[in-house]
Amino acid sequence: MKGLVCLLLLLETFVFVEGGLNENEISQQLSSGDRRQNPPQTDTLRAETSNEGQEYCHLCFPDIHAALRELTTTVTEQKENIRELTASDTEQKENIRELTATVTEQKADIRALETRLRDEMNKKNEEMYNLILSQVEELRQENRDSAIAFSAGQPGYGYVGPFTTEITLTYNNVFTNIGNAYNPITGIFTAPLKGVYMFRVSVYGHGGIAATAVIVKNGQLMVLAHADQTQLAINSSNGVVLILEVGDAVYVRLQPGRRIIDNGNNHNTFSGFLLFPL
Repeated sequence: MKGLVCLLLLLETFVFVEGGLNENEISQQLSSGDRRQNPPQTDTLRAETSNEGQEYCHLCFPDIHAALRELTTTVTEQKENIRELTASDTEQKENIRELTATVTEQKADIRALETRLRDEMNKKNEEMYNLILSQVEELRQENRDSAIAFSAGQPGYGYVGPFTTEITLTYNNVFTNIGNAYNPITGIFTAPLKGVYMFRVSVYGHGGIAATAVIVKNGQLMVLAHADQTQLAINSSNGVVLILEVGDAVYVRLQPGRRIIDNGNNHNTFSGFLLFPL
């Protein structure tokens, strides 16, 4: 019975808090509930019950009020915490939106930068390619301008010489004459560029008279090709590297009393070319 009364008092107290009931109304509801739970009794029993209820009410109400105040304070604090958390959550969401917008903007900037760098790189590659082509063309032009080479022979039949003085041999069967520095009519090579040149001569003869020819630079003997024996075919060759200035002349001379022979096979030849310009 005592537990039931306390329980009813606690429930009525919540109703009091929520609905604004006063203590008199709670007592009336407790009395009404007690009559519903218990059949009519004698005056003595009712008096005892009333006294017990009043005793328990006096014992329970102070504790209940304190618990309710503490609960109200806790609820208020929790509501305040919820409001703070809600505000913090809203702020965090706004920060996330701002951060997302910043990241999106940075991605767009990165894509634009990548596009600009790719365009600049393509432009630089094209410029480099064009520069390389230009340099290659310049080198080709320089090589064409500095490409100097000739080779010629004597295709005729019969003997040349002997003579009492030196004569300049003419090699009019021209195999190559790049740069047109060799004159097949005079047999003279004239240097068009200053540089280092290579020259070579070959002679062919028949036994009994020596075959001797020299490479001459500006009238000065450089090297000699000589062959001599009493019978059968004789041949010799020689070569030289010369540093020539523009206009220097190089040619081949047959020595006095010497003889060369050819049978249409170009045994006697004269050739030269530019190794590199200076």
